[in-house]
Amino acid sequence: MDNRISFSSDYTKGAHPRILERLTQTNFEQNDGYGTDDYCKSAAEKIKNACNCPEADVFFLVGGTQTNQTILDMLLKPYEGVVAAETGHVAVHEAGAIEFSGHKVLTLPSIKTNANRDDATESGSTVHDDTIGKIDADDLRTYIKNFYADDNHEHMVFPGAVYISHPTEYGTLYSKEELSKISGVCKEFNIPLFLDGARLGYGLMSKRTDVTLADIASLVDVFYIGGTKVGAFFGEAVVFPKGVPTKHPIPVIKQHGALLAKGWLLGLQFDTLFTDDLYLEISKNAVEMAEELRDMLVKKGYQLFIDSPTNQQFIVMDNERLKEFAEHVRYGFWEKIDDNHTAIRLATDWATTKEDIRELEKFL
Repeated sequence: MDNRISFSSDYTKGAHPRILERLTQTNFEQNDGYGTDDYCKSAAEKIKNACNCPEADVFFLVGGTQTNQTILDMLLKPYEGVVAAETGHVAVHEAGAIEFSGHKVLTLPSIKTNANRDDATESGSTVHDDTIGKIDADDLRTYIKNFYADDNHEHMVFPGAVYISHPTEYGTLYSKEELSKISGVCKEFNIPLFLDGARLGYGLMSKRTDVTLADIASLVDVFYIGGTKVGAFFGEAVVFPKGVPTKHPIPVIKQHGALLAKGWLLGLQFDTLFTDDLYLEISKNAVEMAEELRDMLVKKGYQLFIDSPTNQQFIVMDNERLKEFAEHVRYGFWEKIDDNHTAIRLATDWATTKEDIRELEKFL
């Protein structure tokens, strides 16, 4: 067993104790399968109320990659692809899952910096600002307009949907204005907007956000509420605020291996998370612990790789120092800065404590 303290990700722990308690209480119940049980129905109603979208369709899927692949397969025609940031999860970290389903990922530039990469090891500076990982509405409009202006576009992959994540892979957030502008472009070209919410709770509880769950439901065509990374054992709650566009969604979900026979395990977890604001309460804990971690890192002189307002914190570390650090702490590799420095990620989660932060401090 690896006894190092872990800040490598936000899905390394099990589930919230309230979920464990309910699973134990209901273990010998017999429930209908495939999401037709009362727990899924109850969870769906609570989620619709929280999103202020009573007409929504809600589905509970198994994991993030399956969810992204399934949703995009529902939205896209065979000759269409999805527009995403070049740093987007579907473009980088899903082993080509979207392409495997027959749809190309069409990427837009996303990285913007407020520091020269040659100065990446300068103490007290930040390599990237809070625009990294996001797409710009004007860039999106230009991309789509240029596509249709090309006389050969009938021989090309059509932009059939737009994918964004909130928070992004870099822990950054869209403002309500940014979301509204992107939503406007999608409406202008009649293209659905899909928001990946694998870490949605951590975005909603950031002190630097002006976006609510109801805002998201009003601006996008489909999004999901991540459970795997926010207090559940596994599972994602997919929300189509205006209704699912597919006549028969269940076969599509099943074709992608995302339909759980014991679907009540998903419903019960989300029913628990959306009782008494538990989802937001535990998400707030992760953000508060991340702020404490960030303050400690800055105080100790570490350079922030990204100005992240959520639970993922990124720093630049000397490679020799990193070898010693890795003997005591599990972290997430992010990217190589130069021959002597590496950017790493330290992630807090719904169960991180002040004691965890103090223990980490010993090795910084």
